[in-house]
Amino acid sequence: MKYSWATSTHPGLVRDSNEDSVYPESDGTSEGPILVAVADGMGGHAAGEVASRLAIETVTSSEAPIEARVSEANQVVLDAAEERADRFGMGSTLTAGEFGPTGTLQVGHVGDSRLYLLRRSELLQVTTDHSLVAQYLAAGAISPEEALNHPQRNVITRALGIDRDVMVDAHTVHLRVGDRVLICSDGLTSMVPDDEVAAILHDQPAAQAAGWALVEAANQAGGEDNITVAVVDVLE
Repeated sequence: MKYSWATSTHPGLVRDSNEDSVYPESDGTSEGPILVAVADGMGGHAAGEVASRLAIETVTSSEAPIEARVSEANQVVLDAAEERADRFGMGSTLTAGEFGPTGTLQVGHVGDSRLYLLRRSELLQVTTDHSLVAQYLAAGAISPEEALNHPQRNVITRALGIDRDVMVDAHTVHLRVGDRVLICSDGLTSMVPDDEVAAILHDQPAAQAAGWALVEAANQAGGEDNITVAVVDVLE
């Protein structure tokens, strides 16, 4: 398989700093394997930036199975938080995908960043949010419309840096030529509904144009959080 990717990140319109991290930081093309990941840090300004950066550095620094790399990132973030008082409580989401040369995508995921698959015009959310609102939705306690503006929509239930043992969601996706994969932080999905995300991904032929169109859509909707997106196209 041949892959083409582009990554974009923006602080949004409300926050002074960007606590998201993304890998790769530059656009490119490869036959694989390639690792693409998005991390959304938390814990306040510098600590959040540190947590997401450490998560990305760790998950991209070995060739272990993706699930093991995400678990290792959890340990690294925890250790760094224990070293300094001003990092107490810091954490990060992490959604990472390894795109193999035969078209197999291995996904490791913790938190409420997301990985989507666009196949033709259908958008599928591959990952499950580890959030309070996602639990309410799964239980039928609230509707999707209510979830968009729920007062607890930013409360996540699983993240790197919280416990020594973190449960990592692992997924395997068998890609086809023409597929498009999106990995993003919740700065996009909390601002832009899935149907609009799908329309942008479908209408923009180039990965870079699609990525920045998504960022712009989130900012036009208010840009209340940092926005990070990675778009990967399966070319042949």
